[in-house]
Amino acid sequence: MTDGRFVLGASRTSLWDGEQRPSDRMTMKAQFILPPFAISRCVKNILVVEDAHRSSDFILPLFANGAPTLVFQSVKASRNGKPVGHLTLYGQLIAPSDLVIKGDFTLIAYFFYPYALRSLFDVSGAELTDEHADLHFLKAATDFSLQEKLLNAPALKDRLEEMTTFIQKLMERKAADDKKIVFATTEILKNNGLRQLTDIRQELNVSERTFQRLFELNVGISPKMYRRICQFDAAFQALHLDPKAKLSDIAYQNGFADQSHFIRVFKEFTGFTPSQYLDRLSQYIP
Repeated sequence: MTDGRFVLGASRTSLWDGEQRPSDRMTMKAQFILPPFAISRCVKNILVVEDAHRSSDFILPLFANGAPTLVFQSVKASRNGKPVGHLTLYGQLIAPSDLVIKGDFTLIAYFFYPYALRSLFDVSGAELTDEHADLHFLKAATDFSLQEKLLNAPALKDRLEEMTTFIQKLMERKAADDKKIVFATTEILKNNGLRQLTDIRQELNVSERTFQRLFELNVGISPKMYRRICQFDAAFQALHLDPKAKLSDIAYQNGFADQSHFIRVFKEFTGFTPSQYLDRLSQYIP
């Protein structure tokens, strides 16, 4: 995926600069990379964005996508006016926000399956919902000197190798994934949020309260919210695949009651209506 449209956590995403400068768009390189097989049980995909000649702020919109994310950027950044370090772990996102990066940079984001947050990083999902944590202070990252290695790596491939090796080491020592949350989240994700939660719960033979706690502990949000995010993200991808498609068609194809319902959900998770979002995006895509 190299069409220049990005949003942290989605398989197809969107970005825009703080100021509309064609020279910045020409120097930026962005690509999605499939994770190595060794970490593919935990990592969905990898996003790399590079710009060595930036003259304006780079703004990466952070929208709900269902994927906790490990992000490295070669320069420090800010989110909601607060500083963000070089190495950051994001939990589930619900409210939209922006990551603002100043100057030349390389950004690498590893998107995880939702159940990997607790088993890999030993963090309760609820602790990081709509939050981020500086991974530099995590003992495993400190022992591995991950931040220092990434900052001193001579090339992109070296940085990717260091991050992949770190995740492999986490996988070697991680607790076993809860099979019930793996099954539940996989069913919801692969069906774009359209699988009925009661059917999944009955297949797992658990009570509604147990099902709720399972999600809150491992994923950080309720089953209903995770289902809604998966449904929104599927429609979001469809809009990017065909920006000229009728919103009513996208809405019905992705299980929304009608076009108005889709627009309300889109604005909830992005802060824009679909039309506003596409209008703004068009200003930054050559």
